[in-house]
Order: sequence, then structure tokens, then C-alpha cells
Amino acid sequence: MSEIVLHHYEMSPFGTVIRLALGLKGVHWKSVDAPVISPKPDLSALTGGYERIPVLQMGADIYCDTDCITEALEARCPQPSLYPDPLGAAGKMIALWAGGAWFMPTVGASLGVNPDALPAEFWEDRGKRFGMRRETFLPAVPHLQSQFAGGASVVMSALADGRAFIAGDEPGHADFALYVNIRFVSFAGVSPADFSPQIAAWYERVEAIGYGGFEEWTAEQAIEHALQSEPVGGCSVAEGGVFSAGQRVSVTTDSPDPATVEGTLVGLSDRRISLSRVDERAGEVHVHFPRLGQIMTPVD
Repeated sequence: MSEIVLHHYEMSPFGTVIRLALGLKGVHWKSVDAPVISPKPDLSALTGGYERIPVLQMGADIYCDTDCITEALEARCPQPSLYPDPLGAAGKMIALWAGGAWFMPTVGASLGVNPDALPAEFWEDRGKRFGMRRETFLPAVPHLQSQFAGGASVVMSALADGRAFIAGDEPGHADFALYVNIRFVSFAGVSPADFSPQIAAWYERVEAIGYGGFEEWTAEQAIEHALQSEPVGGCSVAEGGVFSAGQRVSVTTDSPDPATVEGTLVGLSDRRISLSRVDERAGEVHVHFPRLGQIMTPVD
């Protein structure tokens, strides 16, 4: 079976979500430290130009975006599930809220405390890829801080009854996505204990899950692993739709990020887009994206 390789960096909130997911599932994985700021040519050799973190690699199958990665992990290692009962798949909706509507307020509450500590290259990169420009971001910090506080109050209410985790007795994706936002503001000096005793206890329980067993790999090792592997396949595109199997398409994230990945469409469902592409270093790979949040366009 192909290795599980995570391309990430330590401070990445979404990278932390996946590290915790791997720890929960007890998976041994390979860790590739990716640059914080673009360009990321080694990562692009695998993805075709997508440079957001994290990216999960299973042999010659490359999974982009946390939503797509968690689904791939669930399929490969179903137990313990990232979506425990009684919430089940509803835990995914909580995770999407934490990583969506509540995430930028978290960024404001964290980075807005000491913006001068961030280099100009950081602002240039985040402005290009996320629309997070210093001249518009900093004036919005007070608003973002208030929005973070409102979101934190929702989490405090959910845990106020003393439950161990968001779903009850077992941790999952929802916990990890909420945890990383609390963790992010802790870098600005806000302790989990500053929210509530329940938040602090829950935070410690999530943190104790850890990241499982892993081995450091170089980007070159990951690319060679893709070259020596073959995509798993099994994807399909329903007939009669707007798009067809074998069609040349491009995928772009629904955001200011200009990165565009082109390839041959080999899989399309309500949840996933799968492209086949060939790279001179990585060989043939299948690059997978979530359907939500992506713009797919035919290539003439």
C-alpha cells in the first residue's frame, strides 16, 4: 500500500487539523516540510500549481484542501471515524464553519495583535493568494476580534454541559477544526483558560491526541514516491452532464488565489473533482479537489 505523505508546515492551522486526524487514526505517515510562502515548485510538481497547505499524498494520488483530505483519510482508514456518533456527518458542517466563516476572524484576533512581526513577503503572499492585504486587513482587526469573540462564545456554549468533545465522548474533525482556531490565538498570548474551564479542559484533551508516528521526508523523496507509484483510479464521470470524462479542464479555487491546475478530467461527483496530469518529475498523478469551493472550466 502506498505511503501517506503530508505536505505541511508547523504553524499551518489546517495542517494541524490533518496532523490530529492522522494521530486519531493511528496512521504512520511521512512528513514533508513545505515553504510558508510561495513559490513552492516541489509541491507544484505534484499538484500542478496548487500551493495551499496542507496537501496529502497517497502514492500518485494527490489530495488538495482539508475537506478532500479528510474524506480520503476516512476512506482509507475508516476507524476511528472523524465523524463519531451522534453527530456523524454533521460534524463536517461544524468543521466547515470553523475553517470558513470563523477562520478569518481568528486570523485577525491572532495576527492583528502584532502585525509588525510579519515580514513584507508574508503580506505580499497572503494578499495575492487570499486577498489579505495589510492596508485593508489592519483597519478591520477590531471588527475581526469581535467576530472571533462571538464565535468563541458559541464554542463555549457547546461545551458548557461538560461533554468531553463536540460530538460527545469521541473526538473528530469538528473538534480539530475548532481547536486550531483557539490554538492560533494562543500564539498572541490568549490562553485556552481565558475562555472557560470547559474550553481549557477540552483543549487539553484534543492536544493529547497528538500527531501519531511519522518520519521526516524530503520533497524529493515524495516526488520520487509519486513517480514510482500509479494512481489508484476508480474515479468516474457521469454521462450526460456538462463535463465528460477525458475532457481537458482547469480548476481554480474560489478565491483571489490565481493558481490554476489543468488536467484531464477522470472523476467528477457532487463531492470531488479528479484530474489526471503528467509532470516531468512526478510522472502521472491524479490530483483531487473538493467540488465545494472550486471553479472548474473547460480548456479549449
